[in-house]
Amino acid sequence: MNKNTSRPLFLLPFLLFLFSLRLISALNLNPMPSFDFIPSPGSQPLTNDSDFIRSSCNSTLYPDLCYASLEGYSSSVREDPAQLARVAIGVSLKKAKAMASYVANVSREADYSSDPRVCSALHDCHSNFGDAVEEIQGSLKQMRHLGAAGSSKETLRFLMSNVQTWMSAALTDQETCTDGFDDVADGPVKADVVDRAAYVKKLTSNALALVNSYAEKEMS
Repeated sequence: MNKNTSRPLFLLPFLLFLFSLRLISALNLNPMPSFDFIPSPGSQPLTNDSDFIRSSCNSTLYPDLCYASLEGYSSSVREDPAQLARVAIGVSLKKAKAMASYVANVSREADYSSDPRVCSALHDCHSNFGDAVEEIQGSLKQMRHLGAAGSSKETLRFLMSNVQTWMSAALTDQETCTDGFDDVADGPVKADVVDRAAYVKKLTSNALALVNSYAEKEMS
């Protein structure tokens, strides 16, 4: 057989393998936002800690998302409702920061001459999520002080009131972002920003619900 004709056939499986690696790498660089940060189902064996998170998430508006976003932390939560609330706030904070950064990038690339309403909505949304980040950070700081609160109901009530107020304010700011697109014509930018913001709002809503559940138990 001619060596020049057999060599390409010999290399073909190797070239196909390299192409597959490139394709997988390209897909991993741009994950869908809706699945970001959600552990794969069944990635960990079910434990009492996992059961605790699932039952706790039943008090939220989005229990499936709540469990999916927090189940990966079951070993650190260890059936501690205060720790679960802290972790949920931390998850919300991480996503709110990412959203603020994303909107800032989109706003910088927006064409202000094509549709001023889109640009205005993006600018306001970035401001809203910037405020939400600060409020969630304040909530997390208060939650970390719970351990030093001792047995004083008054101190605990003060800290939890701050957390509830700031998480509620963060949720309002996130809702204000999406409300700002109501008068904007439908398009890919609007759809993407609103969908991403809605995802973060659900995480924040779940975190607030877990905070409220913990506060109710501690104050009773």
